[in-house]
Amino acid sequence: MLAKKVNELNQEVKSLDTVGALRFLAEAYRSKIVFTTSFGYEDQVITHLIFKNDIPIEVITLDTGRLFKETYKVFSQTLDTYKKQINVYFPKGDAVEKMLSQKGPFSFYESVENRQECCHIRKVEPLNRALQGVEMWITGIRAEQSPNRKGMTFFELDEPRQIIKYNPLLNWTFDEVKTFVKQNNIPYNVLHDAGFVSIGCEPCTRAIKPGDDFRAGRWWWENNSKKECGLHTH
Repeated sequence: MLAKKVNELNQEVKSLDTVGALRFLAEAYRSKIVFTTSFGYEDQVITHLIFKNDIPIEVITLDTGRLFKETYKVFSQTLDTYKKQINVYFPKGDAVEKMLSQKGPFSFYESVENRQECCHIRKVEPLNRALQGVEMWITGIRAEQSPNRKGMTFFELDEPRQIIKYNPLLNWTFDEVKTFVKQNNIPYNVLHDAGFVSIGCEPCTRAIKPGDDFRAGRWWWENNSKKECGLHTH
């Protein structure tokens, strides 16, 4: 049933621009639609489109407890600029306490399994709570971000969560995103100016060099991993 709806939506919004599509979905899904932001370039574009056009879509973010101070700064600037609410979800304290007590603060460097455990506790579980009762999830995914994301469509079925995902910037290039941010004076994370392309938790993110893969700055010690944390399944 949901797979059929995904196909229908991919046809229904083809003639709409991004703002028109967001308005259409806000009306169709009302309180059962959310957008998740991590305050990177792409997410700031979508936040701008939602807030500037007063589209009734809830905006949420995950505070993992390990974010850069620059991420908190752009969070604050976004609130000041648009005067809109962004709802925050934290990891469960007891799960974080148990992991740190048993394995220490940097267990994620020791194995892929440990890193995935940390990602699950700090990101996946809070996201699952945030998406409870939600039918439409909007993300900032772009196709050129990683090989895993090529071949995706604007609407995708997240099978494990049985929820439809909408990727409005799917076919935007990185240069198009940066130009839109600049032209519209949108607050952005200054780490982008220092070579940070994909920005996540501070211990797991670093700048990349020109020509590097888009995800090279994430979990760089895992040369053979798929560079995903579990938030997005394909």
